[in-house]
Amino acid sequence: MSAATPAASSSGGVSPVNASAPDVTQSVSSIDRLVLEYLRTRGHKDAERALNESLESGSVDESGKTVSAEDLIKTLAVYAQKPSRPGDNVLKESANVLQELTAMGNPPSIQNLIASLGTVGAEEILSVDPTDKEEGFRELEAWVEGSLDMYKPEFRPILFPIFCHFHLDLVQRGFKEAALRFYATYSPSLAPMHHATLHHLSTLLLPSHVQNDDDAQRFKNEKYVIRMSRSGFSLLVGWLTEGVGGEASGAGDGFSGEKGKRGRAAIMRVVNNHLRFDVTSASATAVSPNAWEESTGLLSQLIPHTSASIIPNPHTFNASKGELKLGPAPISEELRAETERVIREQSVLDRDPNAQYDLQFLRPPAIPGVTPPTESDMLPYPQSFKTVDVQREVEKVRDARKRIRLEPSALSSVDMNSVQGGVARARGLPSICAYTLHDVGEGAPCCTFSPDLTLMAAGFSESYIRLWSLKNEKLKGLRNDFSLSSVKDSGSLSKIQQKEGNTTRKLVGHSGPVYSLSFDPLGGSAAPPRYLLSASADATTRLWSLDTMTNVVAFRGHQNPVWDVQWSPMGIYFATASRDRTARLWSTDRTSCLRIYAGHLSDVDCVRFHPNSLYLATGSSDWTARLWDAQRGACVRVFIGHQGSLSTLAISPDGRYLASAGEDLAINLWDLGSGRRIKKMTGHTASVYSLSFSAESSMLVSGGADWTVRCWDVRGAGGPGKSRESGGAESTITRTIDDENNETSDLLATFPTKRTPITNVHFTPRNLCLVAGNFLAPDSR
Repeated sequence: MSAATPAASSSGGVSPVNASAPDVTQSVSSIDRLVLEYLRTRGHKDAERALNESLESGSVDESGKTVSAEDLIKTLAVYAQKPSRPGDNVLKESANVLQELTAMGNPPSIQNLIASLGTVGAEEILSVDPTDKEEGFRELEAWVEGSLDMYKPEFRPILFPIFCHFHLDLVQRGFKEAALRFYATYSPSLAPMHHATLHHLSTLLLPSHVQNDDDAQRFKNEKYVIRMSRSGFSLLVGWLTEGVGGEASGAGDGFSGEKGKRGRAAIMRVVNNHLRFDVTSASATAVSPNAWEESTGLLSQLIPHTSASIIPNPHTFNASKGELKLGPAPISEELRAETERVIREQSVLDRDPNAQYDLQFLRPPAIPGVTPPTESDMLPYPQSFKTVDVQREVEKVRDARKRIRLEPSALSSVDMNSVQGGVARARGLPSICAYTLHDVGEGAPCCTFSPDLTLMAAGFSESYIRLWSLKNEKLKGLRNDFSLSSVKDSGSLSKIQQKEGNTTRKLVGHSGPVYSLSFDPLGGSAAPPRYLLSASADATTRLWSLDTMTNVVAFRGHQNPVWDVQWSPMGIYFATASRDRTARLWSTDRTSCLRIYAGHLSDVDCVRFHPNSLYLATGSSDWTARLWDAQRGACVRVFIGHQGSLSTLAISPDGRYLASAGEDLAINLWDLGSGRRIKKMTGHTASVYSLSFSAESSMLVSGGADWTVRCWDVRGAGGPGKSRESGGAESTITRTIDDENNETSDLLATFPTKRTPITNVHFTPRNLCLVAGNFLAPDSR
C-alpha cells in the first residue's frame, strides 16, 4: 500500500502566486531572499536546496498548485514559542515573523521543522486540510461498525491509534479549533477503553505540547502493532485501496467524492507510516474477542526483543523463557516432622480422634503439570527453624481443616430469588465483614489486616499510620527508660511495658502520605505480627516494631514516591514499587536493596510475591504486568491486555493464576505458566483498588472506587452476562445493566456500600472475607 499525497486546499494555507501584482511579487521576492539567508546561516542545507528548487520551478507541485514563501513563514509561526513562557506562541503577527525569527536565535522546534523539509517537503506539511481527517475517520468508523460481528473485535482496535495520530497532527499543524472539534466528536466512542490516554491527549493544545510530551513522541516514533486475522487484513486492505463499503447512511459520494479521497489518503498515511500489522493465520472466529488486544499497542519497548520474531509479541517472549516452577515452596523435613509431632500431641490432649486426619493437609497432593521449586532455587533463608515456624505450620493445618468450602459453581444454574437460591448463596458466597473509616479528612490511601486478624492498620495522607486492635485489646509499647540487661525472660519483658494503653495507636515518622502497608507474615494466623512495613511519598520504606511501637529502620534507595510494599510469604525479604519505574528487593538485615527490577516504561504501581517466593509480579502505569525471577532479577513473563494503568495484583494461593486490575475497569485473569490471558471480567464502574483469592483459588473478590465489593467465579467460562441479583441482604433488588456497565457472566454477586470506596479486600485462610475503606461524606453543598 502506498498513501497518495492529498491535494492541497485553500484551508491548508495554499494559494497561487499572483504574478500580475508587482507589489506582491516584490514582497515575495524579498521574503524568499531572507528565508534563504536564514536557512543558509543556520546550516539547513537540505531545506535551502528544496526551497531553491521550488523557486526555480515556480513552486508548482503535482497538482499544479503553488505555495508561497509567505505561507511557509506563516506556517512556521505556529511552532515558535516564548523562551520565558513555553507553550505561548511568540509570532502572533505575520508582519513581524522575520524580525522575530532573527531575534530569537535558533529554537530547537523551528530547527527540527526546517530540517525535515528536505525529505518531507513543504507542500506535504502545508497541504493539510483539517476536514480531511474528520471525513476519513468518520468513514473508517462507519466501515468498522458496519462490518460483520465476527470482524468487529479485530477492526475496532485500529480506530484508537488513527484517532491519536489525527488529533496530534492537527495540534502540531496549529489547527487547534479543528483538533478540539475532532476530539469532541469522536473521542466518546473510544472513552470506555482508553479514558486515561484520551484525557491526556485533550491537554495537548499547542505544537510545543506535542513536541515535549513523552506519550505523544512515543506515538510519533514507534509503530503501533495491530493484530488481525488474514481475512480481516485483506478486507481492510481492500477498503483502503478501493474504498468499497463503509459509507454511512446519507453520506453521499463517500470515498468516491473529493473529500472521501483525501480522507482515505490521510488514513493510508497513518497506516503506512505508524502502524504494523501482526497477521495471524487463525480465523476471526477461532480467537476470543478480548484476545485481539493482548498483542495490540506500542509494544516495541514493552517487550524485550527476541530473535524469533521481528514483530514484538508477548506470547513469543513468554514461550522463549521456558517453564516456570509454580509449585509450593519446599519445607525442610525437620520442620515437617516437628509439626507432625505437635499435631499428634495436641490431638491426644484435646481427645479429638479426627485430628489424626489433619496430617493429610501437611502433605498436599501435587498439582498435575505444576513443577515445584527446589531449595537451591529459593532465596537464602536460615537453615534452622524456630518455634514460631512450627506454630505457623500447625495453624495452617487447622485452618485447612476448619475452612469454609466455597462452591461458586452452585450459583450458576439457580434462581437466586427461590429457596434453593438462598442455600446456593450460603454455599457459594463468602461472609464479608466491612470496616469503615469515618472522618478521615484528607483520606486514607491504604488499609491492611494482619494475618492473624488481631490488627488493622491504615495509612493516611497526613503522613501517619494508625493501628487498631480488632480484639479490643490494649496496644502497649515498651517504656523508653528500660535497660537491655534487665530483660531476661518473658516475665521481665512484661514489666517494662507501658502501664497504660489504648485500642488504637498512632505511628509517626513519614514526611509524606503513606501509600501502602504490610504486616510481618512470619507468624501467619498463629501469632500476632511483630513488624509492620510502610511505603510513603517521601521515597522511603520504614520498618516499625509492634513491640515497642516505634520506627526501627528507614530504607532509602528509591528517588521517587514508593507506591507499594509487600513482605515475602516467608518473611525476611520484602519488595517495593516506585514512581522511578523500578521495583526493588530488600532484606531486613541491611539497608541497601538486593535487586532492582527495571523494564517498565512508567510507574510501578503494585507488587506481589508468588506464594513460593520464587517470583515477583509487578503492575505498572505502562498498562502491563510482569513476572520476575526474584533471585536472578530477570523478567520471565510479560502480560499485555489492559487499556489503562494497573492498580492492583493478586496471585492465587495455588500459584497458577495472576489477577490484575486498574483504571480500565476490567479484571484480567492470566495463566502464569503460559503467560496467556484466560478471561476478562468486567462489571466495575470505577477503578479497581484491591483483589484477593479464596483459599481454594476458586473465587476472586474485588473492591473499587464504585463503592462495591464484587465476587467472581475464577473457573467460570465468562462472557457476556445477564441481569443478576444483588448480593446484599435485599436479594430482590436487581441491578440495572446498560451499555456502560457490561457485566460478564462470571460475576457472582455485588455487595454495595453507602459511600465507601473499598481500598483493601482480604481473604482469611478459612475463607472469611474482610474489606476496608474510608467513608466519603456527601458534599454539604
